[in-house]
Amino acid sequence: MSQTSASDRVLRGCCLCGAISYEVADAFVYAVNCHCSNCRRATGSAFKPLAGIESRKLRVVEGAERLMIYGDPAAHDAHCRACGSLLYSLVRAGAFVHVTMGTLVDAPTIRPNAHIFVGSKAPWFAIADDLPQYEEHAPDGG
Repeated sequence: MSQTSASDRVLRGCCLCGAISYEVADAFVYAVNCHCSNCRRATGSAFKPLAGIESRKLRVVEGAERLMIYGDPAAHDAHCRACGSLLYSLVRAGAFVHVTMGTLVDAPTIRPNAHIFVGSKAPWFAIADDLPQYEEHAPDGG
């Protein structure tokens, strides 16, 4: 009997209203909590929990025509045009996507392991866990 590895697992995700759904491999390369001002504005929250993966491993399965792209073809945020949910961000010249972990329906294997861009975090938010904190990017690029 063969075992299913995490990289063979496919996770489901969707926006708040359900108009857009996606699938992504449970093979994330990194996961962090980003506190930069752009992520805070895009989510309306103190930080954006994100998981990074090669863009070819994410597939919009329903509602692609309802995506609202903010940015350019090689670097953008993908929102639902109806409810505004931020589903993912295309980064690194289109090579990777940062999946907003809150839009995942299924639990990923990975968990955020650091806080990044804490140099610009919201002054009203206190980080209350023991994860490493970095002023900007984590040293490994995550």
